Amino acid sequence: QVQLVESGGGLVQAGGSLSLSCAASGSILDIDGMGWYRQAPGKGREYVAHITSVGNTDYPDSMKGRFTVSRDNAQNTVWLRMYSLQPEDTAVYYCYARILPDGGDYKDYWGQGIQVTVSS
Repeated sequence: QVQLVESGGGLVQAGGSLSLSCAASGSILDIDGMGWYRQAPGKGREYVAHITSVGNTDYPDSMKGRFTVSRDNAQNTVWLRMYSLQPEDTAVYYCYARILPDGGDYKDYWGQGIQVTVSS
């Protein structure tokens, strides 16, 4: 059973930084892309960052310069480092990964979500 588990969320003051991590576990043969989305209260899910298996990254323009995504393939882990956080960054952050499980096909898996709250 493959699962993604996020950690590192919490409360931070405006202007502060926070780092999230997401570890994949289970019978995993390979992980392709990994990344993050977020969902603010009353809004739809918003794309935050993506990183390929060889480390190429992508961000929407609104996230460039403040968010950094990285990964460790040996640990099956992806991180999101967030800087200069503002109250509008308050959301539940979800990690995802395209995983090849033992005995299966590539499939997108999602973490359970982790709350990030930025106070003004």
